[in-house]
Amino acid sequence: MDHGLPDDNTVRAALVLAGRAPSVHNVQPWRWRVGDQSIHLYLDRRRALPATDPDERDLVISCGAALHHLSVALTAMGWAAVIHRIPDPAEPDHLAALTLIRHRPTALDVELSKAITVRRTDRRHYTSWPVPAGYLGLFTERAVALGAIVRRIDDRERVRAAAQQARRIHAADESYRFELAMWSGRHGSPDGVPARNAPPVGPGDDFPPRAFAAAEFVDPASEPDHAELLVVGTGADDLRSRLRAGEAISNVLLTATGIGLATCLLTEPLEVVEQRARLRDELLSGTAYPQAFLRVGWAPTSADFPAETPRRPVEELLLRD
Repeated sequence: MDHGLPDDNTVRAALVLAGRAPSVHNVQPWRWRVGDQSIHLYLDRRRALPATDPDERDLVISCGAALHHLSVALTAMGWAAVIHRIPDPAEPDHLAALTLIRHRPTALDVELSKAITVRRTDRRHYTSWPVPAGYLGLFTERAVALGAIVRRIDDRERVRAAAQQARRIHAADESYRFELAMWSGRHGSPDGVPARNAPPVGPGDDFPPRAFAAAEFVDPASEPDHAELLVVGTGADDLRSRLRAGEAISNVLLTATGIGLATCLLTEPLEVVEQRARLRDELLSGTAYPQAFLRVGWAPTSADFPAETPRRPVEELLLRD
């Protein structure tokens, strides 16, 4: 980049951190174009999951998480991002344009950036240690700052039933099973969910993880899952709102990681259209659209830390004129 903006090494380092964002099946559906005075985010529809995510909502949420990761990384490096979301409605795959201004990073900026390299998706059971109410309030505050809401789910039975029903529907769908197998159990791949990161699904799991192939991540918990269950919602359900949801989810995940909490993003219960509409009415009184669930809690102290999942190299993600 020119004209007093970040040098190429700074931009590359920030894009590497942006690539650490969570994405459905770890498909990493984002592409970047670096201009002289801006950075642009594009949706890569070649990474689509038609059986899992037919309306590509999960893909856009994933891109929103990468957008927030990039903004956090740049801010910690001394460059605040001014984000223009969906800058050209005629080009919906162009999700965001970032222009940068110099910024003196705060301690919070640095803390969130550090959390990017520490955060992992932990699909195992969490312990019964309570999550303080103040932390839950902080998550709400961080989500609202990015245009979304967070609600704690008290009626877990509704979500449990939806999760298990979605799992049954998907298990009976040959296209879904093939798609899941294509993106899991891989060795030496820069994307997908490796066997080392997927725990086997237990018969009594309230919120079972996806049945990724060759799951081998040991879950040491011998008691039910005690995770707090949160729902992230938006006032609308258009492209911009879904992008915003991903940004808010990223902010909550990084905040929780900085505190020391384990986290796991759940989208499968909302991938069945009828269930998502019903959960909107039952959990959010029809006033917001549920975009994802989050499990948040304390991992067992005796448990191994989840391994880092692979990521695609930045060079593969750059769009060039």
